[in-house]
Amino acid sequence: MSVHPSRPLSATVATLRRAGCVFAEDEALLLHEAAASPVELALLVERRAAGLPLEHVLGWAEFRGRRLAVDTGVFVPRRRTEFLVEQAAALAPDRAVVVDLCCGSGALGVALAVALDRVELHACDVEPAAVRCARRNVGDLGQVYEGDLFGPLPAALRGRVDVLLANVPYVPTADVELLPAEARVHEPRVALDGGGDGLDVMRRVAAEAPGWLAPGGSLLVETSERQRDAAVEVVGGAGLVPRVVVCEELYATVVIGTAGRIT
Repeated sequence: MSVHPSRPLSATVATLRRAGCVFAEDEALLLHEAAASPVELALLVERRAAGLPLEHVLGWAEFRGRRLAVDTGVFVPRRRTEFLVEQAAALAPDRAVVVDLCCGSGALGVALAVALDRVELHACDVEPAAVRCARRNVGDLGQVYEGDLFGPLPAALRGRVDVLLANVPYVPTADVELLPAEARVHEPRVALDGGGDGLDVMRRVAAEAPGWLAPGGSLLVETSERQRDAAVEVVGGAGLVPRVVVCEELYATVVIGTAGRIT
């Protein structure tokens, strides 16, 4: 940890507590570690106290034990979504073809590629800032495209995708304004707003997924507990075999839709 005598750790903790940071002690340690000088530390503390997400202040988020770049204005990967990656890893065959839709920073695709031995990874997002960030994180692990859902993907992927990660927005439009300011103000609305019932983007993904999935391939989407039944209907209605997996510890609900195998 960097030592800055001009600003004791206790002073940073007090500032963050006054700003409403629940984990003020932990955050203060990270800010002190990140700052190269007292001037930089003061700037980082000021930005965090003003409400900027900690991950945007630091420039990174931890996801499945790795620090991944998260630029200002890019969706911050949630810890609960690690459960989705765990489920995907359990389903992936050897040399899996993986697509990460609505990839944001690319955290899901990177985490899955690291967890598996050999992966052909493709990721895409509609937000230019997210695409730039994802390209830094993905590096030589795969390819990152800019565009809406399946639109920018190579046509050669049709019928070949073993694992389709789709961390789609699922907050109903009317509920977006109820989100914490860290998300509502500082993350792109397109990464949060899922339409009237929160499932609009999921419907679009599920409708096209069967044409991209390999036989036996799976679509994995995160949703809320109250939306799970409707999400199952969406995935099943698209011709996939749906099932739900839940992690109570992380408050995570994942719907998996599997394509039929050729007999």
